[in-house]
Amino acid sequence: MEIVQPVLLSGGSGTRLWPLSRELYPKQFLPLGGDDTMLQATWQRVAPIATAAPIVVANEEHRFLVAEQLRQIGAPTPAIVLEPIGRNTAPAIAAAAMQAMAEGNDPLLLVLPSDHVIRDADAFREAVAAAIPAARQGALVTFGILPTAPETGFGYIQAAAGDDRIRQVARFVEKPDEATAKTYLEAGGYYWNSGMFLFRASRYLEQLERFRPDVAAATRKAFDQAIVDGDFIRLDREAFAACPADSIDYAVMERTDAAMVLPVDIGWSDLGSWSALWDVAIRDADGNAAFGDVIAVDSRNSYVHARRLVALVGVDDLVVVETDDAVLVARKDRVQQVKDVVTQLKDGGRSQAALHREVHRPWGSYDSVDVGARFQVKRIKVKPGARLSLQSHTRRAEHWIVVSGTARVTRNDEVFDLQADQSTYIPLGARHRLENPGPQMLELIEVQSGDYLGEDDIVRYDDVYGRA
Repeated sequence: MEIVQPVLLSGGSGTRLWPLSRELYPKQFLPLGGDDTMLQATWQRVAPIATAAPIVVANEEHRFLVAEQLRQIGAPTPAIVLEPIGRNTAPAIAAAAMQAMAEGNDPLLLVLPSDHVIRDADAFREAVAAAIPAARQGALVTFGILPTAPETGFGYIQAAAGDDRIRQVARFVEKPDEATAKTYLEAGGYYWNSGMFLFRASRYLEQLERFRPDVAAATRKAFDQAIVDGDFIRLDREAFAACPADSIDYAVMERTDAAMVLPVDIGWSDLGSWSALWDVAIRDADGNAAFGDVIAVDSRNSYVHARRLVALVGVDDLVVVETDDAVLVARKDRVQQVKDVVTQLKDGGRSQAALHREVHRPWGSYDSVDVGARFQVKRIKVKPGARLSLQSHTRRAEHWIVVSGTARVTRNDEVFDLQADQSTYIPLGARHRLENPGPQMLELIEVQSGDYLGEDDIVRYDDVYGRA
């Protein structure tokens, strides 16, 4: 059986989990409706035709988000290749291809950005099946989206003349102006560049080595020197930083004579802004798309993403994003100017430009609920079977109150369990550890008190995750 292995591209490194900007909030971790995020939906879309566990290429800071979101939906344990620094899609896909071949296989790689919407999953899977014979014979197949409008935000692919369903690529075209896009639409044979591909792993590496041997060599060095940490493959930082940044289109697809395009009509959308989320979301009778606790009165055509109650009264065409970190209110046609807000935050040295309140760790996560001069309150979640390091603090004490689940506590020479509504005290300097021996998520409130509450006030004695 031909191995088809999905490669999920989960965003370049340096991206922070903050809501105001596409650059600062990776959209693949957002739900569009229901319970699934776009990353989860991407795997579920391809799972029926995948014959191998996915390979995910992600940045270092998203590693636990990726692992946890795929675990939640029961996906096979993925190999997660971590980019220490963003170098665009050509080296990212090369690293995935090297990982796919590391155990002697040479699968067909189905390369998918994990932040796209595809409404017709059956049509998508049928298109992949149709592309397999060409990819098996050495083609680098890309999926071209049948255009529905003279879109200026996408690149285009022109197919060579002919009646075959899969045709040679005549050329790739950069994002056109509106007049040029209209001529493409009228002429036919032009398709939006989806950024999705199907090809054999070795074939892609062969073509990359032919056209960009520098990219191939640098990626190979970073991969060969990678550190394997459980399911994470950490590319060598120094070697990967030396790799030229280039996209798969520029590095390979625009140069090779093996590029072929399969036109598809699959209800595809590449979500590039908060207003684009409104375009694809389910909306009420007044055109509002609401996620979270939202009340809309005499308001129309707005997008709201909220954690606390948000009320709209007498407004139209707004984007409102409310999280624990920040609130964005913008007109839908001006939402791209959020980049100016981000620039001001960075110029002002504001923490919101670099930090997110909820921090993910291999054992779960913690959320800084409140902080003052000599105290900090955190909400801590520990996954079933997980445990934190055996540690102590030199400048703070801690109180733990269990909200739900079972907490196994090590405190110096004591080991004991706490249930919901029970609590304990960790004195300054005590060696302690928190574990979750139960089958459900452990949630507790931690109150820290002391003259210094920084995360670097930790002395670790034993850690299953290899941290110092």
